[in-house]
Amino acid sequence: MTKTKSNSITIRDVANKAGISVATVSRYLNGTTPVSAEVANRLEQVMAELNYIPHSTARKLATNKTDTIGLLTMDISGDFFAPLMNGIEEITSQNGFDLLIASTRQSQKHQKVIPSIGPHNTDGLLIFANSLDESLLTRYHASGYPMVLIHYSPPRNLPIPCVTVENRSASCKIVEHLIEVHGRRRIVFLRGEEGQEDSYWREMGYQLALQKHSIPFDPHLVAPGEFEREIAAQSIQYLITSGVEFDGVFAGDDEAAVGVLAALKMAGKRVPEEISVVGFDDQRMSPYLNPPLTTVRAHTDEVGRAAAQSLVDLIQIGSAELLTLLPTEIVIRQSCGCKPV
Repeated sequence: MTKTKSNSITIRDVANKAGISVATVSRYLNGTTPVSAEVANRLEQVMAELNYIPHSTARKLATNKTDTIGLLTMDISGDFFAPLMNGIEEITSQNGFDLLIASTRQSQKHQKVIPSIGPHNTDGLLIFANSLDESLLTRYHASGYPMVLIHYSPPRNLPIPCVTVENRSASCKIVEHLIEVHGRRRIVFLRGEEGQEDSYWREMGYQLALQKHSIPFDPHLVAPGEFEREIAAQSIQYLITSGVEFDGVFAGDDEAAVGVLAALKMAGKRVPEEISVVGFDDQRMSPYLNPPLTTVRAHTDEVGRAAAQSLVDLIQIGSAELLTLLPTEIVIRQSCGCKPV
């Protein structure tokens, strides 16, 4: 006899029909471990065919809500993410939502996996940078699932709200400061992760500053930073040992600037007397580095608040601003060569 009532279908029925283990089905439904796109698609299809409703979903079926917002990111290490998550949590808690966070590991960046959070266990999703595969982004949007992108513009023809900061103009200004005030002309730029939108616009600002001062762009002065201390330090060490001459470094972000300062100190280079160093973000550690870091303040906590509010608006009233571009400002300290005020 064919089972037709959703409450008579068990997780074992789903597992048997999908040809996978009960444990895998459980992990997918509970959001504890990412599964492959193939497995997730098979599970969603089987659950639809069997009209299976997980117990956690059934409890809130009357409202069709979980009262939970998800945050999907590739990494939560470093000082950057704490203020971002604080800003998000402030808004979610004010509006009665729990916050569920999932981090795709570094080894998973280039794999197509279904994240452990999504339409099956949250009312909406905050997506940091490009931590969700574009095909899934398209699929979720087509289903009407609320999403807001953070530091990541939506693919063409997908009207998904995005919250980010002004990168290009601020990057141009801070590089111009090195040129105009401190006479630097051989300025290194350390790129962020490949395909990372913030990194792209910061490099565009770097190149614009060079163009405005008739300084030829030298590709030898552009190196990986990956927004990571160790990689930034390795790049600086490589440039020095390779004999590349430079008198300034735009580190791409403050996390990379920490690695830059360490590498220059190890090489016996004086900052800022010989080499100026600047960053981006103005993380909480930046005023306490030696020397204190000149950087761009990006108000990361406000990015979190704005993104979370946009998602709450999408969930509660069905609409939100498509683009929220938050201002940035230059913060002058001593690592560029300026004297303490």
